[in-house]
Amino acid sequence: MTAVAAAGYALAAVLFGVLTLLLATQWRGRAKGGYLLAASVVSTVWAGLHAWQILYQTLPPNLLLAAESLRYFTWLLFLLAVLSPVAQRDPAYRRALAGAHLVLFGLVAVVLLSLDDYGPVGAVAGSETTRADLKLIGQLLLAIAGMGLIEQVLRNTPPEARWGIKFLCIGLGAIFVFDFYLYTDALLFRRLDHDIWLARGVVNAMVVPLLAVSAARNPDWSMPLAVSRRMVLHTTAFFSAGVYMLLMALAGYYIKVYGGEWGQILQAAFIMGALLVLLVLLFSGQLRARLRVLINKHFFTYRYDYREEWLHLMAALAGPGSDRPLNERVIFAIAEIVESPGGLLWLCDERGSCRIAARLHHPELDLPPQPPGDALTAFLEERRWVIDLDELARDPTRYGSLPLPGWLDAVDSPWLIVPLMHNDRLKGFVVLFRPRAPQALNWENLDLLKTAGMQAASYLALNQAAQALAEARQFEGFNRISAFVIHDLKNLIAQLSLVVSNAQRHRANPEFIDDAVRTIENSVAKMNRLMSQLRSATAADAADRVDLAALVRDVATAHQRQRPAPRYEGPATPVPVRAEPDRLSAVIGHIVQNAQDATPPTGEVEIGLAVSSGRATVTVRDTGAGMDDAFIRERLFRPFDSTKGLTGMGIGAYECREFVTSLGGWVEVRSAPGKGTSFTIVIPTADAAGEG
Repeated sequence: MTAVAAAGYALAAVLFGVLTLLLATQWRGRAKGGYLLAASVVSTVWAGLHAWQILYQTLPPNLLLAAESLRYFTWLLFLLAVLSPVAQRDPAYRRALAGAHLVLFGLVAVVLLSLDDYGPVGAVAGSETTRADLKLIGQLLLAIAGMGLIEQVLRNTPPEARWGIKFLCIGLGAIFVFDFYLYTDALLFRRLDHDIWLARGVVNAMVVPLLAVSAARNPDWSMPLAVSRRMVLHTTAFFSAGVYMLLMALAGYYIKVYGGEWGQILQAAFIMGALLVLLVLLFSGQLRARLRVLINKHFFTYRYDYREEWLHLMAALAGPGSDRPLNERVIFAIAEIVESPGGLLWLCDERGSCRIAARLHHPELDLPPQPPGDALTAFLEERRWVIDLDELARDPTRYGSLPLPGWLDAVDSPWLIVPLMHNDRLKGFVVLFRPRAPQALNWENLDLLKTAGMQAASYLALNQAAQALAEARQFEGFNRISAFVIHDLKNLIAQLSLVVSNAQRHRANPEFIDDAVRTIENSVAKMNRLMSQLRSATAADAADRVDLAALVRDVATAHQRQRPAPRYEGPATPVPVRAEPDRLSAVIGHIVQNAQDATPPTGEVEIGLAVSSGRATVTVRDTGAGMDDAFIRERLFRPFDSTKGLTGMGIGAYECREFVTSLGGWVEVRSAPGKGTSFTIVIPTADAAGEG
């Protein structure tokens, strides 16, 4: 018994200590918060002293009685502070409270002046001294004063505000009523009841959570206490499970004692059945939903912990570790807010037509689309309301007698319709099913659902934009390949046109015929490769080992017919590089062609090749018109920007830079108006890249 009583006082000390820490860390100098903090500190010390005394009996009785009186004094001062707003409005009540302060100081003084060797858990029978009577009477009057102040707090609090102080009144009222019973019994029978005194620790420990809830509901006492809903839910569930198992254990013991020869068997079966029932209850989603609604409704200022709700919403929409597609995650994230088991998602296109896009925990449905301008979608986009179908059935005028679509009759238990708004446009809507536990909707539910709907709509819009971007990139890649192929075909057509134009004069020349056949064969082979690239939408074939010196010589030879004919200078030995030969030849040929086009027939075009430090450098110099720095910086490498009018594609220089960069090289251009241009291509050799 002594150990249990000490544990009760120790538990009260721990709980009051935790409450003290919460209040101390969040107190910002408010008067009521200061009184509450002082009362919590004194209660912590009071409970700790009594726990020590029960175990070790080493403290002087006067110290315990002084702690008892100070505990009353601080709690009564706090109650008087709670009543201070009433005194500010009523001068008569202000005078009454001033008198109450004087009476309180007088009672505490009487108790403290009556201190003697009488201990809090001792017999007083036979002690007829006035000091002992004053001591008991003083403690009894303090308890009565506490009950009176509790009654005043309740009476002077408006009914709509009693939600914030009801747990305070219940908790402190329990303390004062218990003490009133204790000291009344002591005064009547001239002794303190040992068992009642020892039970006070447990009673005081039980009321601390009620005081904490009241402190959280009244920010003007201190800063709001951050009591986690999840912790309260889990603690309540754990405590309820413990009480349940305790009752089942008592019932099992009763069965064993009075069950006769079958008692032990029945006890084992009963305990096992009780465990199974407990497991079923703990894993019941409906029970958890009802418990969450109960806690949020009765123990917290707001129904939701918005930080946790927002983090949970973001995690559900982002879907880390989830194999659900985004559309189903949207339904799940919104349904979780109101404990709905699932729903249907409708998405709207640019014309305003909405189609069902996903379902969660509902059979497959073939529902018709919502046509543009439908009454439901128009209402959701204009009003942005969450439609409560039950409220709509009870009071259609609130929703402007909104006609509901016929497909709702095919949906199992529809409850709410949540709009998904994005940039002032209806992106879609979610039809939620009825929740696991009945819920009364208020502004908190509806505002949170609308906010969650807007966030979900932004995710859906971002997902659709990403899909559209991926499709656009596919078309962009195909169009880019097409442009490159057309550009190369244009160059091939120019070569064939040159053969045709010279055929009238040189058709009898066998060397011309051989050269024309080689040109046609080469053009056909290139066109076949280009068509293959266009069909497969790939930019180039696999890179091969190419002799760059031979390739540059061939390019110079192929452009000898146009004036000024290019002059090649380079090494006679092979210069191996890794590249796709046709594209590399086309890139260098394009630069040479541009140099010839920009240079008069009397000018010069030089093609140089040099190798140094594992890099091959191809330089094409001309004495043509040249370019200024602004043109080189802003227009030369811009795709589809040509200075040749309708005859140019505007992608040659761009393709050259992109292709050379893909080989690990770079392109440099130096030019000045009237002084010509130097176009330099630098690419790594195959040996430098580790090719043998």
